[in-house]
Amino acid sequence: MSDRLEPGQRKSQGRSVRFRLLVIALLPTLVILPLLLGMAVYRWNAKFDAALISKVNGDLTIAHQYFTRLLENTGERVTALGGSARFRDTVEAGGEGLGTLLEEKRRALDLDFLYLVPQGGTVVTSAPRLAGAPRFDWPIIDTAFSGEAATGIDIFSDQELAAIAPALADRARLDLVPTANAVPTKRAAETRGMVVHSATPVRLADGRAAALVGGNLLNRNLVFIDTINDLVYREASLPEGSQGTATLFLDDVRISTNVRLFEGRRALGTRVSSIVRSAVLGEGRVWLDSAFVVNDWYISAYEPITDSYGKRVGMLYVGFLEAPFTEAKYTTLAMIAVAFLAITALSVPLFLRWARSIFKPLERMAGTISKVEGGDLGARTGIRGVDDEIGRVAQHLDLLLEQLQERDKQLRAWNEALNARVEERTRELRLANRQLEATTRQLIMSEKLAAIGEITAGVAHEINNPIAVMQGNLEVVRQIMGEHAREARTEFRLLDEQIHRISQIVTKLLQFAKPEEYAGFLERHTPADVISDTLPLVQHLLNKAEIEVRRDDCATRLVLMNRTELQQVLVNLIVNAIHAMPDGGTLSLSSRDQDVDGDTGLVIEISDTGIGMTHEMLDKVFDPFFTTKRQEGTGLGLSISQTLVSRQGGKISAESEPGRGTCFTIWLPEAR
Repeated sequence: MSDRLEPGQRKSQGRSVRFRLLVIALLPTLVILPLLLGMAVYRWNAKFDAALISKVNGDLTIAHQYFTRLLENTGERVTALGGSARFRDTVEAGGEGLGTLLEEKRRALDLDFLYLVPQGGTVVTSAPRLAGAPRFDWPIIDTAFSGEAATGIDIFSDQELAAIAPALADRARLDLVPTANAVPTKRAAETRGMVVHSATPVRLADGRAAALVGGNLLNRNLVFIDTINDLVYREASLPEGSQGTATLFLDDVRISTNVRLFEGRRALGTRVSSIVRSAVLGEGRVWLDSAFVVNDWYISAYEPITDSYGKRVGMLYVGFLEAPFTEAKYTTLAMIAVAFLAITALSVPLFLRWARSIFKPLERMAGTISKVEGGDLGARTGIRGVDDEIGRVAQHLDLLLEQLQERDKQLRAWNEALNARVEERTRELRLANRQLEATTRQLIMSEKLAAIGEITAGVAHEINNPIAVMQGNLEVVRQIMGEHAREARTEFRLLDEQIHRISQIVTKLLQFAKPEEYAGFLERHTPADVISDTLPLVQHLLNKAEIEVRRDDCATRLVLMNRTELQQVLVNLIVNAIHAMPDGGTLSLSSRDQDVDGDTGLVIEISDTGIGMTHEMLDKVFDPFFTTKRQEGTGLGLSISQTLVSRQGGKISAESEPGRGTCFTIWLPEAR
């Protein structure tokens, strides 16, 4: 064996030293620093975006407070009018001049309509004069009739607006403008109106309860929306180039906004994007994120507006143009990148010079070592006058090379001794390997013997069941023989079937070992018929133990399985149930249709009221040779039954509790 390196390997090693030193020199600048810078930029970007979201959330809070104050002011004005002495005196005087008073107050309070209506009656007077019969069954008016003032948002249809004043219906109508990203619709116009609806309780001269009702239509109410925009986005509150906007939505249609389609035209009739509509109107969430507004992206905040019925009927929006902030963000990132590149360009040459002063002496020492490895034990580094760690290492290397020459002879002698010891160890390993092979052959023979034992036990178990059945039926024959022999024709038929079954034992044994090669003849059966044919096989055991049999045959599907194999499974389970009830009990046999994991099939259940099993026994019940019958069983019955059921694509499981009985469940796929 030799530890010498080929010339190509030495050259590769030299390049590796240089490469690693360069990596060490440049790693902080070209790898670690960019990673740290990237993490810092990522966090700064997240904080920047969070700051924008926080700002728009604060803007929405201001807009919400103004909107809430608008509702409160409207309610307070209507309530103040209803409670004023002038209004009360005018009503008590018979209502003369009441219409003039309402018109005067409507204009003073900046309301679109104002009318007085008694409970259960018609409008006494209104301002302006009504064009039809308005609707009175609003929750706002019902609350006023009950004695409390109320204010809220209500959505009026075009007919309801026209009944108050045709001008209101005309003002509410907005032609829908096709909008990118909006939910598709077949509507051409929005004719409904969003109204600040207020009502306060009053009394008529005859003492009847009445309500003073006032309202303000928000469709095209540009003063309202511009006031919100002025409050939220004061001058110099946004960077140059950005622009604040506010909008009131009825459903997803802009009914009052300062968003522009183009210069001079507001985006009335445009619609909100589908994703915002789903989140705010569909789920009732507040939207705080970037959103596409008409024709550009805005940092946006939307909140739902509910009417007096508690339904979400619209949205309040504020937001500002995203592009200036994005441009400022990218400008900052570009400046950081340029500064990093400039610093890197200045520092990398300096780092390379320092690295060269290290790897040059190292490469010289590596060359000396290569010569020594090539057989030149007299090679030396020759580095002198360098008073640093590398110089001291080079001098120490020369000293070691001198010692190496002295010990080379000793190593050669030791090598010969080592070879002798290796040969001795090799002989010992060969002997150990032969012993291992002999042990392996013994283990294989043991496994074969164990397999033969399992097969023999299985054959014994399979032969015992038919013999037990024949013996039982012979006892029945002996009891009813004589002139009544015709009554035993069923037992004679069963004897013939069981004798034939003995001839199939070997086949069953092979089916247990290689079921895919020795599958039997498959037939379609109804579970009820197979259960009925199985019960006579164990009737003598049932009679001895005084066991009551209950059946519940509900399955309508057919099962595809060898009839004898299915009977074998049922006999095993029924016999186990009988043995579990030595003092008698109830044996329940049921079948029903049941799907498992999307597969159609049926279930056969065999349950008893016997002694039951512990959880430890239940975990081992399907293991070969595991039995609870001590000397009476081989422990293969349930293992073979599980094999027969699994071969047909079915499942068998058991549930049991000590003292409460056991239930075995067989699921088989439906025959197709």
